[in-house]
Amino acid sequence: MSALWWLSHLAWVGGFLLATLLLAHIIRQHRPPTSTLAWILFIVMAPYLGVPFYLVFGGRKIKHLARCKMNLHREEGRAPDKNLPPLEQLLMAHGVSPAIDGNRLSLCETGETSYGALVALIEGARQRIDLCFFIFHPDRVGQDILNRLIRRAKQGVAVHLLLDGVGSLQTRERFLKPLAVAGGHFAFFNPVLHRPLRGHTNLRNHRKLAIADDRRVLAGGANIASEYMGSDAKTGRWRDLTFVIEGPSVVRFVELFRADWQYASGQAPGQSATVAVASDYRAGEARLQVVPSGPDMPGDALYDVLLTAIFAARQRLWLVTPYFIPDDALCRAIILAVHRGVDVRILLPRHSNHRLADIAGRSYLRDIQQEGGRVLLYQHGMVHAKAMVIDEELAILGSANTDMRSLLLNYEVGVLVTSRREVEQVSRWLGGLMQGCEEGVESVSAIGEMGEGLARLLAPQL
Repeated sequence: MSALWWLSHLAWVGGFLLATLLLAHIIRQHRPPTSTLAWILFIVMAPYLGVPFYLVFGGRKIKHLARCKMNLHREEGRAPDKNLPPLEQLLMAHGVSPAIDGNRLSLCETGETSYGALVALIEGARQRIDLCFFIFHPDRVGQDILNRLIRRAKQGVAVHLLLDGVGSLQTRERFLKPLAVAGGHFAFFNPVLHRPLRGHTNLRNHRKLAIADDRRVLAGGANIASEYMGSDAKTGRWRDLTFVIEGPSVVRFVELFRADWQYASGQAPGQSATVAVASDYRAGEARLQVVPSGPDMPGDALYDVLLTAIFAARQRLWLVTPYFIPDDALCRAIILAVHRGVDVRILLPRHSNHRLADIAGRSYLRDIQQEGGRVLLYQHGMVHAKAMVIDEELAILGSANTDMRSLLLNYEVGVLVTSRREVEQVSRWLGGLMQGCEEGVESVSAIGEMGEGLARLLAPQL
């Protein structure tokens, strides 16, 4: 027999063994059934494509990172305090730090106010500026923000800029190099070509936050690009939501950023003199709980929070998201809320910037609509905001979309708001956004249903 035959035979045997090991690994992971089934079918039906794809994109939890990432889940394993509300007990079981009183929460409801808040944060910092964004476009807005960071770095302020390796793929190092020359620092989170076979390529840092002097943070859904924010009103600018927090909860964002920075750059982020007193700094009356979620956490805190909050809803469940691709459990929880008489409203853009996400989500929306839930379609462009209001007692803000990528794969951060005044503030904003929306998802043909079903199957992987 020829050497070529032996090589091909060994390659086939090796591929079979590797595929078998990967199938065992997939089954052992805690994935949604649809995601598990999709990966198994992909590897079985097309092993020469499925195996390398899984090696590059198939990771979900990074256990060693969850064990050592700067004690982000240091509360894990503590016995729940029965005096706390159920959601806070749940998060304590996840190891999430408790809710904190004494904060001030201010909503930035337009791209212009988000830009103004970010500029004020950068210009007002005295010691340190930390930024983490999924997208930092090298457009007019991106150049303006970068120029401000460069100037502050030259003035002696410690500047750290962390960008996602996929979201900011168009942002080249040469664009950011002047920041390093000025004394600032930048890093990319999980660059695409950095150790691609570790399975981390699909695990993206979707957090958006900017911190000044460990005392003030801007967070939410908006990235740094002209479609999200700018100094002047722009036709077609996306509707998004950011918020500014002052008070002791800022410490949680500081810890989160520094853990991400050290992981991405391999460098210690340094300390600021204000971090020691930030936990004692009271700025208002808002009660907030910062909830990180992602591959660096042992569980899926944001997913569990959403599911639990939906089951607990009694009067209303209002939700805005750019992409709505839940799993069957979340969808069923929403339908059961409708059956309990809860006022269920889901707001999203009529057409988002991701056509596949629209197709994959329509069948879920149609199921909810048929049971009596209201689906509101925004008519004036793209909505990129992420927020939920439950009854009068809870609002959830942050970076996570209502899809399985955000809830089970991405690095995200959410904020639970449980003080009545701030919940009502979010409710008023969301109610205003609902004005003028078109209601209802149209029916589709049998061929359209097949396309939606296929997109629904593929969506958890994309």
